[in-house]
Amino acid sequence: MSWSDKGRQLKHKLARVNWYFCTGVVFLCSVLGTVVWGGVQLHDLLNDADTLPIEAVAIKGERIYTTDDEIKNALQSLMQSSFFNADVVDVQKALEALPWVYHASVRREWPAKFKVTLQEQQAVAHWNEVSWLNINGEIFDALAHPEHDALPKLSGPEGTEIEVLTSYQQLDDLLTINEFKLASLRLSPRHAWHAVLANGIEIELGREDKMSRIQRFINVYPTLKQSNKPVATVDLRYDTGFAVGWDDSKQRVDNK
Repeated sequence: MSWSDKGRQLKHKLARVNWYFCTGVVFLCSVLGTVVWGGVQLHDLLNDADTLPIEAVAIKGERIYTTDDEIKNALQSLMQSSFFNADVVDVQKALEALPWVYHASVRREWPAKFKVTLQEQQAVAHWNEVSWLNINGEIFDALAHPEHDALPKLSGPEGTEIEVLTSYQQLDDLLTINEFKLASLRLSPRHAWHAVLANGIEIELGREDKMSRIQRFINVYPTLKQSNKPVATVDLRYDTGFAVGWDDSKQRVDNK
């Protein structure tokens, strides 16, 4: 085949090409390329902490035990991020990991501000000597403060926190009405209750009918007070009676 024949075939093939389609494909590819390039540039911009820094963090909520330094340390990862790529969930977890923080909420506020709302733990009792119980009966660990010394001491097996706290509140309400104060309550592994009053009297309540048994103690205490000996222990694990332990080494303490 001569060169002239090959030239005629090439012209014929070119004449059959849909140039409008080819132009459209090239245009579409250029548009897609521009979009991808723009997306990459936008991603880099939004994740650049120097270009879009977090200018302020507003802390709300009543704080008594959580210090500014603890909050600053928890927010370090936030302040090293840009406004858009900061991981709000990670920041929330870091704040809630602080000893006295119960709940934290973190949200963005345009254009460059974050709002943090903190809710602190409300300790209502010591738990097993090393931890605390909050108002929901949940365990948390934190350093004690002087005002917590007066909190009741509760203890029990793992998983009994709510049961022990609820029982304490019920018993203490009944005792308070009758001018007593419950200082500690323990639930043994065998599910027996042991109470200690603010005046030092120890009461064995057994595993059943603790409310009726504490009422029996309240009813009989005026008679016990008539003795010249201070009461040390009262064992109420009997269906109808009780046993009293006296302590001659102690002077009587007013229970009020």
